[in-house]
Amino acid sequence: MYLDRWKETLDLIREKFEIEDEGVLELDEYGGTKIEYIIFEGPLGKMKMEFISKPKVLDKHTNYSNRIGSDVQIDYVYSETEKSTQLLISRWSDADENWTPMDSANFQF
Repeated sequence: MYLDRWKETLDLIREKFEIEDEGVLELDEYGGTKIEYIIFEGPLGKMKMEFISKPKVLDKHTNYSNRIGSDVQIDYVYSETEKSTQLLISRWSDADENWTPMDSANFQF
């Protein structure tokens, strides 16, 4: 899903459903990850949608030594311009009191 389509989906959710929580998390890990989320009461119950945007991994460098007991260090090279995006959809389970992931491929946006 692209950013434009995500914005359109957010607008539709805001129009049709009651919003419980909404926000943006910015993490320094993995080259600067941005997570936009919205929690709302949908037709299937309480639902959460997360749009994750992070820099594309260009290269991976492994630093190691052949000595016994030495550590392995992995350094990633991230793109300055290209982003990788992911949409996660979860439904709240009262029985487990936890978010249960749903397959976003089954949804039509």
